[in-house]
Formats: sequence, structure tokens, C-alpha cells
Amino acid sequence: MTTLESLETTVSRMARIGYCHQARFSPDGARIVFLSNLSGSPQVWMMPTAGGFPAQVTALDDQVIALDWSPDGVWLAIGVAPSGGLNTQLYLVRPDGTDLRRVTDGGRDNNWLGGWADDGRLYFASSRRTPDAMDAWLYDPETGDLHMAAQNQGIGQIEAISYDGRWALLYRMVNRGDSNLWLVDLHTGAETLLTLHDPPGKCISGEFAYHEDGSIKAIWLITDIGRERAALARIAMAKGVPDTAEIIAARDDAELSDWTLAGDGTWAVLIWNKGGLSELERLDMTTAARMAFPPLPAEIITQVRIAADGQIAATAIGANSPQNIWRYDDDWTQVTAAPHAGIALDALVRPEYVEFRAHDDLPLSGWLYVPPNFNAPAAVVLSFHGGPEAQERPTLNAWYQSLLGQGIAVFAPNVRGSTGFGKTYATLDDGAKRFDGVRDIEACARYVLDRGLAQPKRLGIMGGSYGGYMTMAGLTQYPERFAAGVNICGIVNFETFFQHTEGWMAAVSKIEYGDPDTQAELLRALSPIHQIDRVIAPTLVLHGENDTNVPLIEAEQLTAALQARGVPVELMVFPEEGHMILKTPNRVRLTVALTRWFVTHLKG
Repeated sequence: MTTLESLETTVSRMARIGYCHQARFSPDGARIVFLSNLSGSPQVWMMPTAGGFPAQVTALDDQVIALDWSPDGVWLAIGVAPSGGLNTQLYLVRPDGTDLRRVTDGGRDNNWLGGWADDGRLYFASSRRTPDAMDAWLYDPETGDLHMAAQNQGIGQIEAISYDGRWALLYRMVNRGDSNLWLVDLHTGAETLLTLHDPPGKCISGEFAYHEDGSIKAIWLITDIGRERAALARIAMAKGVPDTAEIIAARDDAELSDWTLAGDGTWAVLIWNKGGLSELERLDMTTAARMAFPPLPAEIITQVRIAADGQIAATAIGANSPQNIWRYDDDWTQVTAAPHAGIALDALVRPEYVEFRAHDDLPLSGWLYVPPNFNAPAAVVLSFHGGPEAQERPTLNAWYQSLLGQGIAVFAPNVRGSTGFGKTYATLDDGAKRFDGVRDIEACARYVLDRGLAQPKRLGIMGGSYGGYMTMAGLTQYPERFAAGVNICGIVNFETFFQHTEGWMAAVSKIEYGDPDTQAELLRALSPIHQIDRVIAPTLVLHGENDTNVPLIEAEQLTAALQARGVPVELMVFPEEGHMILKTPNRVRLTVALTRWFVTHLKG
């Protein structure tokens, strides 16, 4: 067996590691549905909550990316991505997989599944009115009635509907650093702003609290208004008039990333993000007393659900732990078993959390993965996360573990603009401040070089989505630093990005990147395509054929520009995929290509 054959065999196994997530309880708590790629693409599966063999509910050609169980147990609502695109369509299906029917119209409209109201109506967001906005819509499976509940500019969606079906909590994003929560009268259409504030500030995940007579007592939400880190707040309602928000559960060392309210409204589970790691607390909604959970089954909890009988299901993932669903009842019990054939999980590398400084002395941090028996200085790859409103966290990453298996270290930083470190930090790369974000690339490279980990001529760079932009920014601004790059679905030209991305994405991205109508020169200066003559490193370009978030034109113009200048470049386009490469055969192709590229150009 040749070296490259060995690489393909071992990397393919890594890329086939499965996942199980988005758990939803049946109304009686006896069963659980979830999404998994057990069949090769994300589909709906079901199993007893107490454990057992899973049964496949859907077997569609397209990826299922969202699901929820109706309150009466009659329907599952699912979001399906045609050929992986963002034009997600919503369907209803019986829990046994029969009677599949489409709710939305099909075509190019984007549709995001929200959830079920207690009265049996389904709420979701859709661009069916205009491509430039995601409006709030309601659908009644009994009558077939479909109507718009609220019109938005950019992104908006219903977060919750009151027991009596009259009131909705509506989330609206003003831009990618600012959002509000509104109270909407679904009978009259009247709207009340609940979170008036000076930007930036986010307000998400609203829930109702009730008096004994069923009237609305208060509104719960996650917000960072008036503070650096997101916390749980309460807005009291007096005769239908909202008071100012009062912080109920907050931490100075962590952000509240998500929460789940029990059906009886008396308690909740809080998910805290402390430096990229999760911590869970149980909150008494009456006394505000908080009690920590015992040690978690993995480093990160991405989602929690509470059954009617109080059972807790959590999705957990870690650096050497595949994404699985766990049940909590005084202790953690694993429910699903994501496959990892041929992979010894205990042998996978867990990272070290490190801190360092940027050119302007701003604190930066990241996760450093070093393979066993690493003979430093040697080959190191810098990996930049997407977003940019996102955070690098220690999850099981097939790309990283495949490179580590070939003796290449990985450094995955959180540069300015990352979330999880307060709202000020998240805005430090907005607009013209993005030049400083790009300078952070050099600080990351300098860190691994100064620490003696990286050999100067064996440093690589990669990233997906916004991380792909950072990859090309690094290759243009610091061409002598990098021996190879891999750009996955990345922006290279902000002018063509704004022209071709989804309309709602363009509408909310002007503060983050720059306004193409008034800041064209800034966007041009920030676009790597206009400095492509500086690139000397061999570059691999990977992109989904049906990506409408960062459209394929970004990859095509980049490849053509590098070819015209004689720079070694390869373009790999994945059919039946969008902004995320989800089907197992394509995930294997991508991971093998990425690993082989860096082995070839960093190790010779």
C-alpha cells in the first residue's frame, strides 16, 4: 500500500464519523426523534427514550436539517434542503414516516422551521414575499390556512406563541450585531418593541410566563443589553404594558448561549459558554436559585430539551467525542451511538487552550492541537472559523484529526470578531476594523513560530465560509508566511458577494462588512481578489455547487485569477451540496483532498 493510499483509507474513516443531534421528545416522553447521518445524509430517526435500536423515519434524497414534534404527537415538521441549498422547504410527516406533504411552495424561497404553537399551528420564517427578507408565517395543518403574521426587513422569526394563540414574540435582526424582541398581537397585527436600546445589543430566545388565569405575566429572553455578556432577563407585564428588562441570571465569566424552559414554567436549564466550554445550571423560575449539573458527558452542550415528565435530553460533543444525545436523570446516560468505525476515540487529540497578544496588544486565544510524537518545529496549519460571529470550540473535527494523524499540528484561534468573549469583542472587526482582524492572522502565525512549533516554510492556512475569507486574506497580505492554503466556501470579493448572496443576507451584512452602496472602496480594499497577484502559495478551493450564501462565483473567480497568474490551484465543486458539505461521500472527498493537499505541500 502506498503512502497516499494509506492516507485515503485512514482519512476516509475519520470523515465517516457520524453524528446525532436536534433531539425532540414525543408528547408523552416515551420516544425521541433526532437528526443523524447514519444513512449517509442527515435524515430523521426515532428510538425509545430509554434506549434501543433507532428506526429511520425519512429516507429522502435531500438533507433534512431541522425538525420538531407537534404538541398532539400527530405530526413531525421537518426542514429539507433541496440539493443542500438554502432554499429549504418545510414538510409534515407522520411519526411512522408516512403521509409526507410539503407545506411551502418549493422553488427558490428560503424557509426556516420555527416550532409549534400550543394550538397546533406551525410557525416559520420565509422569503416568499421578497428575497430581501425573512418574514414570520403561520400554518394550520387542520385547515391549510397559511398567512404572514409579521413583515420584516432582513431577518425575523417568531420565537414563541402564547397559550391562547393571540400573542407572539418576534425576533428581528437589525444587522449582524444588533437585534430586538417584539410583542405582536396576532389578531390585530399591532406590535410593541420590548427591547429599545442603543446598538450593539442582541435579544433572542423569548418565552412567555403566565398568571394562574392564563394571562401573560412576563417575558423571558436572552440579552446583552446594558452588559458585555449575554444573560437571562425578565420583562414584567402589567395590564399588557411591558416594564424594562431585569437581569435574573448572569455571569461575569461566561455567556448564556441557550436555555430551555420546562413545560410547567417553574424551572429551566441554562447553557453557559465559559471560554468555549459548556456549563449547565438548573434555574428555579420563582426564586432564581441556580444549581449546577454534575460533570458533563463532553466539553460542549449544543442543545437541551425537556420532556413533559421532566426528562432532559442534551446534545453533547467534544474533541474526541462524536455528537450524541444524552438523557439526564440524576446522572448522564447515552441515548444514541454515532458510528465511528475504525476510529479509536481515546486516541484522538484533545487541544490545549492558549492565550497570546495581537499587534495592538489585544488578548487573543485559541485551541492548539499537537499530534503525538510531534518533532517540533514542523508542519502546522492555522484554521480560522466561519461567521465571523462564531467561536472556535473543541469539537470533534474530522479535518483536524485527519491532519494530526499525518503528523501536522493545527492551531484554531479566536481572533477579534469572534463571539463568546462579550459584545465589544464581537464588533472589533466591523467595517474598516476588519483590517485589524486580518492583522490577527499574522499574530497567530507569529505565536506558533515563536513557540517553536512551526517551521517557517511549513505553515499552512485554511478555513470555511468567513474562515475561507481569512485564508485568502492571509495568503494575500502575508504571502511569504504560508506554504499552502485551503479555502472552503469563502468570500473573496465583497462586491460579487453582495450581488449574488441571498437578499436577506445582504440586508443584514452591511454593518459587519461595509455598505456596497456607500462604502464600495472599503469593500474593494478588503477583498482578497484585488490583491490576488500577491498569492504565491498553492491553493485548494472547495465549494458546494448550490451554495447561495457564499455563491460559487466566489470560488470560480478566485480559481481563474490564480490560474492566470500561474499559481498552483485546484477547484473541487461538490454537487448536491450548499454552504455546508453534509453528505458522507462528499465529506470524505473533501477531507481526503484537504489532508492530501497539506501533506503534499507542507511535508513534501
